[in-house]
Amino acid sequence: MTVTEKTATTPAPASRRNEKVGQVVSTKMQKTIVVAVEMRKAHAKYKRIVRTTKKFYAHDEQSSARLGDVVRIRETRPTSKLKRWALEEIVRRSALPQIEDAVLPGEAIPEEK
Repeated sequence: MTVTEKTATTPAPASRRNEKVGQVVSTKMQKTIVVAVEMRKAHAKYKRIVRTTKKFYAHDEQSSARLGDVVRIRETRPTSKLKRWALEEIVRRSALPQIEDAVLPGEAIPEEK
């Protein structure tokens, strides 16, 4: 078997970048979302399952993610001081009404022309 045959038959490794799935908890920044990822781990001494939540700042180029969406984020090179993740895909849309869609109490309802 020659070297070229060996490399041709070996499949290319899948993406080595880490991926996480979590819920969008903030979209107040431009092109940035905050994703809360819940991790479940057995306690070292008591063996009880403990939930821990960690927040990750992710880059959202089109600002397509909304509050409450379940998204998949992928590790990337540092984009800013806190951003080291990028939005990969929106797994499930939120059923929550968005702030810009909802009418706040005491606010006039915009009339359609």
